[in-house]
Amino acid sequence: MSLPIYLIGARGCGKTTIGQALSQALNYAFRDTDHHLQLTTQRSVAELVAAEGWERFRARESESLQAVTAPSTIIATGGGMVLAEANRRFMRDNGQVIWLNAPSGVLADRLTRQPEAAQRPTLTGRPIAEEMGDILRERAHLYRQAAHHEVNAMQPPERVVEQILHALSLARAS
Repeated sequence: MSLPIYLIGARGCGKTTIGQALSQALNYAFRDTDHHLQLTTQRSVAELVAAEGWERFRARESESLQAVTAPSTIIATGGGMVLAEANRRFMRDNGQVIWLNAPSGVLADRLTRQPEAAQRPTLTGRPIAEEMGDILRERAHLYRQAAHHEVNAMQPPERVVEQILHALSLARAS
């Protein structure tokens, strides 16, 4: 059995897409903390936040992280999962953490081209390009602190998966 692999990063960095491809490459299960939350609460992330507020959503998000953690599993986390120190520590202690990093402009463009408003509520109500810039400025050090490996998420998904596999093979060899 192998340790779980956590994918972290801001909205739009490709955690779900890369997670699904990586799970196939490694023959691992794939879980998504936001999807788990939606299944267990029968609400979208936007509905949860509207009904219960961000603080309760973040608590539920932490519960979801622990619920989906299992050996031989790729776990796509919500973009704000790293905000809680306990989550950063839990992921680092229980598996390998990969930060899918991309500039805010690329993330904003991806979110504009493929909006999932029901799943991805705006944090500020401001235009997505401004919001993504602020989010990355506020969270980059947390992503870096949590991650065992940082991967450039501006490449085609196949290349991102190759880089993750390479980073993991180096980690296992040392």
